[in-house]
Amino acid sequence: MVVLKTKRELDLMREACRISANALKEAGKAVEPGVSTKEIDDIVRKYIQKQGATPSFLGYGGFPASACISVNDVVIHGIPSKKQILKKGDIVSVDVGAFIGGYHGDNAYTFACGDISKEAQALLDATKESLYEGIKAAIAGNRVGDIGNAVQTYAEARNYSVVRDFVGHGVGAKLHEDPSVPNYGTPGRGVRLLPGMTIAIEPMITAGKYDVKVLDDDWTTVTVDGSLAAHFEHSIAITPDGPVIMTIPD
Repeated sequence: MVVLKTKRELDLMREACRISANALKEAGKAVEPGVSTKEIDDIVRKYIQKQGATPSFLGYGGFPASACISVNDVVIHGIPSKKQILKKGDIVSVDVGAFIGGYHGDNAYTFACGDISKEAQALLDATKESLYEGIKAAIAGNRVGDIGNAVQTYAEARNYSVVRDFVGHGVGAKLHEDPSVPNYGTPGRGVRLLPGMTIAIEPMITAGKYDVKVLDDDWTTVTVDGSLAAHFEHSIAITPDGPVIMTIPD
């Protein structure tokens, strides 16, 4: 069931989104060669808790950390570790959520660790832009398929692949709400977008094929062909005046 938020509920959710965005920004500052993914996770957790909020991911479905940190061919749900030390040239996706006032914010960004290859930078640029193409299509009266088609069209025109097994989602009082928001689709199909809907749009784009597999830890999701993957995400509100990005840092 799709939940439409009132103005008051959107105001509460904006605070959760602001904290999520700031936590992601702090994580990005820490992405440097020699840093462990566990150190970045600690920064995220401490920042969120200092704001009086709770990390949305910590314990969610048994997830053991506050951020998903996914490096290179890891698409999503990478588990932070003291043993995983970032190297120059890595691309590092950080996915963060915060819960406060009864609502969640959810956002992700793929950071460059030092100087990265032209190919990796092109993938990051295309994935980020595909997110904004999806957001542009998130207009009241449109349908979920319009968002997915906008993301898919942009990415595939640049010879990248769109992951099919994982999708965006509604977000609000629950971290994952209806509707599902795939990053592929047919224009004019799917759930209609209405004012008061809040959704997380999150393209997961690979440099190779779109096939992914989940490793034995039941979380870490990698590309089957070992190709690089990038992930960008914003929580947005559907309004009569167009889409509003809520996960904006201070």
